[in-house]
Amino acid sequence: MKAIEYRAKSLEDLYIELKNGQEKLFHARFNHATGQLGKPLELRGLRREIAKIKTIIRERELGIERKVK
Repeated sequence: MKAIEYRAKSLEDLYIELKNGQEKLFHARFNHATGQLGKPLELRGLRREIAKIKTIIRERELGIERKVK
C-alpha cells in the first residue's frame, strides 16, 4: 500500500494496520529462521510498510499535515 493510501486512513485504522504488519513480520521472521520463507524480500517489504505507518502516525502526533493528491 502506498503512503497516500495510509494518509487517508484514520489514526485508529493506522494502529490496527501497524499491529497487523508487526504480526506478519513476526511470522515471516519465524518462517525465515526455519527455512520456510518463500521470498526473502518479503521481510524488507514488511519492514518498509511498518516504517511508512509509523512515520504517518508520528506526523499526526506532531501536527504535520501532508497534502494528499
